Amino acid sequence: MTTQQMTDAQLAGQPAAYWTGVAYEALIAYTRNQQAEKGYTQPQFWLLRNLSVNDISPDGQGMTVSELREAMSLYIRPEDDLAADSAVLVKRGWLRRDDDDRLWLTEAGEQARVDLSRNAPAIRAVLHEGIDDADYVTTLKVLRQLILNAGGTLP
Repeated sequence: MTTQQMTDAQLAGQPAAYWTGVAYEALIAYTRNQQAEKGYTQPQFWLLRNLSVNDISPDGQGMTVSELREAMSLYIRPEDDLAADSAVLVKRGWLRRDDDDRLWLTEAGEQARVDLSRNAPAIRAVLHEGIDDADYVTTLKVLRQLILNAGGTLP
């Protein structure tokens, strides 16, 4: 019997850690493929976001690659190469590097961040197809409770 044919009772006995891992890999792969088709990587977008005072950055100050890696520690993947991705963004003129090796968002980079953020709703729409908001919220509440039950903390 495949997992697509499992009864609710059988599914209830499945390990959450396995299924959250499968979901994570599928969601990341889909998102990154969609972004690659548009000519950028997910870490490049995160770099822009983390350096923008209009997004994640609290003050719009420049940061080193090491500081950016620390800021993204909750969601960056081991294979992500922020040094290489930042070099691409410097070459595009979206970031600039100062004498202290800090990266700064340029005006072109801020515009790119705004433009790239417009891709997110289409990605979300595909991923949420067939899932109503109430079910999605319930799923997140269940995941949050599983985290707490496992002794984790919520971000």
